Amino acid sequence: MNTNLPSGRAPMPVAFLGIAVGALALAGAWRAAAKVWPIPESVPAVMTMIALAVWLVLMAAYAHKWLTQRADAIAEMQHPVQSSFAALAPVSGMLAAQAVQSESRALAIVLFAAGVASQLALGAYLHGRFWQGGRKPEWTTPAMYLPTVAPSFVAGTAAAGLGWTQAGMLFFGAGVFSWLAIESLVLHRAAVHEPLPDALRPSLGIQLAPPVVGGVSYLAITHGAPDTFAYMLLGYGLYQALMLARLVPWIRQGNFTPSYWAFSFGAAALPTMAIRMLERGAHGPVEWIAPVAFVAANIVIAMLVAGTLRAMIAGRLLPAPAIAAKGA
Repeated sequence: MNTNLPSGRAPMPVAFLGIAVGALALAGAWRAAAKVWPIPESVPAVMTMIALAVWLVLMAAYAHKWLTQRADAIAEMQHPVQSSFAALAPVSGMLAAQAVQSESRALAIVLFAAGVASQLALGAYLHGRFWQGGRKPEWTTPAMYLPTVAPSFVAGTAAAGLGWTQAGMLFFGAGVFSWLAIESLVLHRAAVHEPLPDALRPSLGIQLAPPVVGGVSYLAITHGAPDTFAYMLLGYGLYQALMLARLVPWIRQGNFTPSYWAFSFGAAALPTMAIRMLERGAHGPVEWIAPVAFVAANIVIAMLVAGTLRAMIAGRLLPAPAIAAKGA
């Protein structure tokens, strides 16, 4: 992707970092799958390399935006909905830390430290705005999970992977209670206020992520066979997946937009959680849930990749300047 955007074009929206998150999460699912199924080691290795390359390109593009189109980046950070997607930067960084951990622990620690520092600063800043009041109902979307819930769960997984289990427990706790508090707000807004506008409906894909991303984190900080709470998280994740499948006709827009990548993190984390439960000795329904969810995740993300490439070829990947200005 060319980070030198031509004159007259809108800058890269921060929500595009969801593409990197989805790619890294899917690579993580493949690495987990290779531990329980006969998959050649080269497959998850290639998937991880591609995901890291996508992450580097998109992070470079976002950094370029702050250097050359600072006013746009600041306006995005001040927007009550768009600003939440900035949390995808530390989330993707900590997913990258997990991806490189087996090759370089030192690099993984650097990425983890940078991700945690930026997560805590950004989360406190963005979540602190909620407490100041004045938030309109139409600004309440599942994107609210991103500044606190998503990075806390990913930090918990990454910390446990580095051997810092107690730190992982602290992050997991922050993620769980933030998730429970925010979900009640999101559901209340959806139930009693006007429906989400078409452009924001794909953000509902984020709804799948908390239980299964949290489930991956919970498995990382615990040991032995999966317990009741792990099955509870997986069950709620499966229910959210069913609910989103029912809503797809309502969510779907006329043309594909990269906002549909909101579905990718949860779609990849669901099989990752189920596969790790298998690795830990789970039996019963998980034995067929894991492969079905794994295949489904690859299909979903393949469709997102195809839609993104088609939009890029057609020149519809970036929003038109007028639309970008209106959204800001």
